[in-house]
Amino acid sequence: MRSICFSPKTPSFSISRYTTHSSPSRSPPLLTLPRSSISVSMVDQIIDAASGMITKWDPGSSTFARVTSLFYENKREAMQFLRCVDDLQKTMHLLVSENSSSAKLIEAQTLMQVAMKRLQKEFYQILSMNRAHLDPESLSTRSSRTSARSSLSDYDDEGSPDQDDNEVRDAGDSIFEVEEASSTAMADLKSIADCMINAGYTKECIKVYKVIRKSIIDEGIYRLGVERVTSSQINKMDWQVIDLKIKNWLEAVKIAMKTLFTGERILCDHVFASSESIRESCFTDISKEGAALLFAFPELVIKVKKAPAEKMFRVLDMYTAIAESWPEIESIFSFESTSALRSKVLTSLIKIGESVRQMILDFETHIQKDSSKTRVPGGGVHHLTIDVMNYLTSLADYSNILGDILADWDPPAKSTSSLLVSYFESPETTADNESPAPAVTLHVAWLIVSLLCKLDAKAKHYKDAHLAYLFLANNLQHVVAKVRTSNLQFLLGEEWINKNEAKLKQFVASYVRVAWGPVLKSLPENPTAVITPGQAKDYFKSFNSSFEHMYKQQSWCVVPYAKLREEIKETIARKLLAAYGRFYETHKVTVGERNVMLFVRFTPEDVDNYLSDLFFETSDIESAGSRRSSSSTLSSLNRRHSRLTI
Repeated sequence: MRSICFSPKTPSFSISRYTTHSSPSRSPPLLTLPRSSISVSMVDQIIDAASGMITKWDPGSSTFARVTSLFYENKREAMQFLRCVDDLQKTMHLLVSENSSSAKLIEAQTLMQVAMKRLQKEFYQILSMNRAHLDPESLSTRSSRTSARSSLSDYDDEGSPDQDDNEVRDAGDSIFEVEEASSTAMADLKSIADCMINAGYTKECIKVYKVIRKSIIDEGIYRLGVERVTSSQINKMDWQVIDLKIKNWLEAVKIAMKTLFTGERILCDHVFASSESIRESCFTDISKEGAALLFAFPELVIKVKKAPAEKMFRVLDMYTAIAESWPEIESIFSFESTSALRSKVLTSLIKIGESVRQMILDFETHIQKDSSKTRVPGGGVHHLTIDVMNYLTSLADYSNILGDILADWDPPAKSTSSLLVSYFESPETTADNESPAPAVTLHVAWLIVSLLCKLDAKAKHYKDAHLAYLFLANNLQHVVAKVRTSNLQFLLGEEWINKNEAKLKQFVASYVRVAWGPVLKSLPENPTAVITPGQAKDYFKSFNSSFEHMYKQQSWCVVPYAKLREEIKETIARKLLAAYGRFYETHKVTVGERNVMLFVRFTPEDVDNYLSDLFFETSDIESAGSRRSSSSTLSSLNRRHSRLTI
């Protein structure tokens, strides 16, 4: 049948269409009736009947025939026309076997040629005039319309208010009218196609079909905003422009696969149901160019050199769109002649995956090469921590797709550094769980390891050890918080979180020990031991000086996370207030009630209030102040601040 589709472009009528030695794929089967079964009078009758019908609708015979559509004017007569052509064609096969140069055969040939021109014209008119009813969206939703009809019937049975009932009926009637029009057009096209193919006019039929339907597909692709762009052109675009094009492409793929190509495949399969090879030829020629243009875009994007980190997520969006559309791609473009397109899409998917892997490696390199030596004021959260965790939380939203992309990618090699190994152990296999962690888990964990190691190096830039520990605590808290409140928690697991929360507690304990240890040492080891009034005065003076110095030093420190802030304060209070409270209550009597105001600058309540002011950023301090409503507390704070400035 392929010889039909690729026959010469000059379809001049000839007896060879009906001779017994013509190509079997080109000629319809001969009637199996014996020659004597049809008399000469019957042949004359068939030819005369066909002549009357065909001549009536010959565009060259009258203005009426030239401007009127047979299938729209009189459907019953259109069906009679097709039967006449079918009878004429069968009769010609019998005549050609008896005498290929008989006058009757020549007359029948002439009539057949006129009939085919008429049918070709009708075929063109139906395709052209029903573009709205034969648009891919209408065709692709035919099954859903059937469901709508069923749902409407159920709705009617249940009963409904008059207004709602009318609205539903109107919508249903509109839908069914479109469905009926498209069904009628499809049936007419199939009838004409079958007739022309049986008569040996396949090339003339599919030529009209391909021209009109390809224009619809091309127009659909254009309306979806898919344009032909070169690599050099896209590299010159601003990322904002590219980003808009990607968003548009993501929508275009969904619509193209759900409606455009699906609808075209449905129509093609229906109209040319009699021949698989014709269906393949038509659909391939109509759709391959538009599909190739559509699926070429992702490869252009991954080659863009200058792009922000967001490129990763747009690339993953494109990978997701293709991966989710792959079953439809396989089904719609299932022909052998569209195998190149399927291969192209798979190749594109592979290249996108390779691009994602490279971007992950580049991101790791970006972390490791961060050379900023600027200390974050107050030991706060470093911008690198914020950027990396924002990136990874977004990346975790694509964990399923990343699982496919990274499945056969070797896990990162472990460093001999004890810090790297300790952080990296958690997502690995354990004695209780022999199954290896997914590749995506290992790679995300490794990126966090790289970040934590870089932060460990940055902490060394602080001259004060306690600030280094506070810096590490703040940044690890940010990491853990981001993991807990995102899909990272499902990738890394509860064990990983618990392990790092334990590490966080170690940083807090180290900070409290280094920062507030000297204040604690200003008190005797046994706060309630008996000492002289002079020794008590010295201890109070020493505590006053140590606490004031440390408070001023720590007043610049920040802890953005409230939970961590309260945990640090509670740890300090648990150690410092407990010791100082016992010392104060025991030895305020030792120095004498009159001398308490001279030598004791801080009561335990003062110490607690001062501690409550620590670690707030500016906004936090303001909000903390607004929360204090007690006038006694305010006067106490004023008194304490005046003392500190003495």
